[in-house]
This record gives sequence, C-alpha cells and structure tokens, in this order.
Amino acid sequence: MKAGFVNIVGKPNAGKSTLLNVLVGEKLAIVTPKAQTTRHRIKGILTTDSYQVVFSDTPGFIEAKYALHKVMMKFVEECLEDADILLWVIDVNDEEKDEKLIQLLKTHQEKLLLVLNKVDLVNQTTLEKKVSEWKTYFPDTPIVPISAHTNFQIDVLWKYILDKLPEHPPYFDEDALTDKPERFFAAEILREKIFLHYQKEIPYSTDVQIVAFKESEEILHIQAEIIVERDSQKGILIGKGGKDLKKVGTEARKEMEQFFGKKVHLEQFVKVEKNWRKQEKCLKRLGYRAD
Repeated sequence: MKAGFVNIVGKPNAGKSTLLNVLVGEKLAIVTPKAQTTRHRIKGILTTDSYQVVFSDTPGFIEAKYALHKVMMKFVEECLEDADILLWVIDVNDEEKDEKLIQLLKTHQEKLLLVLNKVDLVNQTTLEKKVSEWKTYFPDTPIVPISAHTNFQIDVLWKYILDKLPEHPPYFDEDALTDKPERFFAAEILREKIFLHYQKEIPYSTDVQIVAFKESEEILHIQAEIIVERDSQKGILIGKGGKDLKKVGTEARKEMEQFFGKKVHLEQFVKVEKNWRKQEKCLKRLGYRAD
C-alpha cells in the first residue's frame, strides 16, 4: 500500500484550489477569481485498494500584513515541512519570478513537482519558453504543464504523484473524504458567495461562523454568523431592504443542498467585530489556529 501527503502550494490565483477539487473529484475548496480566497489548510483524501493520497490546499504565498495573514502563512510553513510530495502550482501567465519563494522551495527540492497551470491559455511556443525558464531554476525537478480547468494532463500529473508516493499504511479510514467537519464547508460555501458578489474590501473583511448546525432526517437547519469589521460594511453586505444578503443566502443554500444532499434551511446574521483580522483572540475563536 502506498500512502502519503501531497501538499499544494503557490501564489494567489495560481489555481491551487481548482486543482485540489479536480484531483479529489469533489468540490472541497472554494474557488473565486479574487486572490487570497483560501484561508485555511484543507485536506482532501482519496483512497483506493492500492494507495491513499492526502491532498492539502493552503493559502497562497503572501506578505503577512495582519494577524490573519500570519496564521495563513503558518499553515503554508507546516505544509512545506510535513509533505511527502510538494506540488508547486504556477500560473503559466505569471511573469514575476519571486526569488525569495524560489530559494525557499529549493530547500525542499527533493519532494518538489513544478505544476505549470492554465496552459490552455497559451500557445505551444510560449509554453516551451516557460518550461525552459523554470528549468534554469530547477534543472532536476519535474515540470508538468496542466490545465486544471480543462483537465489537460491531469493523468500525467497523477502518474508523477503515484510514482513518488511512499510505501506506507493509510493514514485515514478508507471512506474519509476530508479532515474538516460539515459545518466548515457550510461556512466556506457562504464565504465563497460573498467573495463572488461583493467588491473591494468587503470579501477580505468578512468571515463566516456557523453557530448552529442541526440535522434531521429531511432537512438541515443552519445558522450562520457573518463577521465584518465596521458598521458601514454591515450596511453594504445587507444591501437595501436586505436584498443583497438574501441573494447571497439563496445561492449558498442551493449549493449547500447539493453538497449535503438534503434540503437546507439557512438563517444569516451579520455581526460587527472591529478589526477582527488583527486580533489573535478573535482569530482563534473563529477557527484560525496554526498549532
């Protein structure tokens, strides 16, 4: 039996979360066009008769400006250390070479795979040029061009993963899909809709906490508390006559019903927690723990 931890890292908007969902075959990580959507380390577990792969998606590499960012980067540090295989996902269109990041990942080169994502958006000449550029930095590291969006060469990536996966007993039960509880995914689904529907600082100043999650045979009753930093943000989030929040809630409820496989009754409340992103106590209460 082969089993191991395959941790996915990269800069914001490289397509890490989409890749996790494709590899696991389930939508576990929320995906939006905005940077810094992922805040937690999310594990997705895939088990067959011959292997178990524990994938981890992490927040994108960023410069920490808030206590929240520091916790997010702590998740990334842990991910680098405990990986059996590191998938470094790079947007093939990203022209910037982050020297600091390159030097950091060179220290983990023995377990590194470079994944050039979004190759469906470039021609063959550009792709060959990009592969050559990265080969100058990592001459002995496999480089796998893929498109997580179109599933291009996902089978090739899988071959690299399974070849490098160590022999080990499984870490989780064979029917486990993730290490996160159901209420975590309810919160993430609602947070995704907020990212998709609001602009500027609103998505980044917002968090979601599930305060009640009661399941009966036919329906799930979910109460969600949406945290913002200022009263003005609360007004924007709710919208005139509550129509904006209602729209977000309707879309979130529909996706929750699909995810959980049953009818959902969703209640939303908006609460102001001043400067919650900068307060360690508040972050711990909201589930941002890197210990």
